[in-house]
Amino acid sequence: MASEDITKLAESLAKTKVGGGQLSFKGQSLKLDTAENAEEVIKQIEEFDGLEALRLEGNTVGVEAAKVIAKALEKKSELKRCHWSDMFTGRLRCEIPPALISLGDAIITAGAQLVELDLSDNAFGPDGVRGFEALLKSPTCYTLQELKLNNCGMGIGGGKILAAALKEGHRKSSAQGKPLALKIFMAGRNRLENDGATALAEAFGIIGTLEEVHMPQNGINHPGITALAQAFAINPLLKVINLNDNTFTEKGAKAMAETLKALRQIEVINFGDCLVRSKGAVAIAVAVREGLHKLKELNLSFCEIKRDAALTVAEAIEDKAELEKLDLNGNCLGEDGCEQLQETLEGFNMAAVLGSLSDDEGDEEEDEDEEEEEEDKEEQEQLKERGQGEQESLTPKKIIDSQDSTPVPSPPVDVATFLAFPSPEKLLRLGPKCSVLIAQQTDTSDVEKVVTALLRISSVFKDEAPVKTAVQETTDALMRKAFTSPTFNSDVFVTSLLIHMGLLKSEEKIKAVPSLYGILMTLNHMVQQDYFPKSLAPVLSAFVTKPNRALDSCSFARHMLLQTLHQL
Repeated sequence: MASEDITKLAESLAKTKVGGGQLSFKGQSLKLDTAENAEEVIKQIEEFDGLEALRLEGNTVGVEAAKVIAKALEKKSELKRCHWSDMFTGRLRCEIPPALISLGDAIITAGAQLVELDLSDNAFGPDGVRGFEALLKSPTCYTLQELKLNNCGMGIGGGKILAAALKEGHRKSSAQGKPLALKIFMAGRNRLENDGATALAEAFGIIGTLEEVHMPQNGINHPGITALAQAFAINPLLKVINLNDNTFTEKGAKAMAETLKALRQIEVINFGDCLVRSKGAVAIAVAVREGLHKLKELNLSFCEIKRDAALTVAEAIEDKAELEKLDLNGNCLGEDGCEQLQETLEGFNMAAVLGSLSDDEGDEEEDEDEEEEEEDKEEQEQLKERGQGEQESLTPKKIIDSQDSTPVPSPPVDVATFLAFPSPEKLLRLGPKCSVLIAQQTDTSDVEKVVTALLRISSVFKDEAPVKTAVQETTDALMRKAFTSPTFNSDVFVTSLLIHMGLLKSEEKIKAVPSLYGILMTLNHMVQQDYFPKSLAPVLSAFVTKPNRALDSCSFARHMLLQTLHQL
């Protein structure tokens, strides 16, 4: 190691905080690639008597450095808390599992009894869960109370691996008379979707000791929400439920409302941006009125709730003496509705708990029954596409996936239908010529139409091979046709794309796509193809590198794209 590197590392380590059994290297931006790089870190770990908590957040640890740090941890039997979020910045995805395995094996060898494990903001994907799977199943985690896995890109596959590991850990710990009693579970922004959520719901139902569950922004629809609701019903100690930015609809909201009636310790409900709509909000209001006397916060913001339903929610909190915040912002109350809501709350001296209504969408006149009929048609179509009938009710003691054995004929799909209401199933049902058909029917002389088509195609991206391949092949056919056209303006294309992604401001009001994961993963494939103008790579890299909340929620996909652009 060069002398200047040693000096820099020494200066960083001088900031290391020690106290209360905790050794912290948090936020020091240490780049630990080799055993030599990690010498000073190892020394401090080895010399720390009674190490109970190790903070490695905000650094980057390579495979070789992880091995020697692990060696130092093998003698730290008193370790209880591993704060290891955001510690693989800039690492290849394939580096993370072996690094985690080394660290996990070390604390198993030490005989440590963990209370908290935080691996958030590490873009390890489904494979990364394998890196700590053995740790979760081991005696070291029989005592685990807090598991934090926010923003890790686990996907459905990772969710299923995690659920299986938790169930196995519970089974083995129960056999020793000390069942796993997990209290806090966090897995926001992980693309768990229905299947991943349902798998975890089964684990939650078995564990039964949860006090907080945080699973925002996971693309979970009402089947997954229903599975979670029924698992929550057999976790009577639940205090906090945060499912922000998933899609309940009326069915999911009603299932969750039934569960809330059975829970007595609830303090925080965050169903903001969950599309519970008016009927779902009324069902939740009934549950609130009938119990939940410890409720401190109720968030039903941005849920397409109309005035009467919002007033019902307000009336339901009249006797909730501990309530500190009611968030109904971003709904459809209208000016008069907002005033009525405030007056209602003032009537029982609770106006102070109401949050801002500055983003109210106004009093929409659409018939909610028509909206729900349309929603039901879409759901039925999706079920038919998957060859499934109506999902059976999930028993509260064991969450079981069910499938209707009766085959249902699939309705025909054309390009226009797919582009209007894209779904993975529709893309696959267009058949092996889907890429050709979409390319043929898209006017590549119109940049906006190309951008729109690309965003619709990428929105259905999944890690499963058939869908992933279909998305990539369709993208290739469309963009090859566009970029090879002499009239196609690639600079205008990338500008329009960045605007629609919410990464570049526009004078016109253009609504950004709700999730960047699909387009980022599609771009990661696209930029590697021979048709892609390499002159656009620096532009993409510049905007994807900038701080942006939407990009932060897709850190795994962002990391993959930036890594690829860097290698071009």
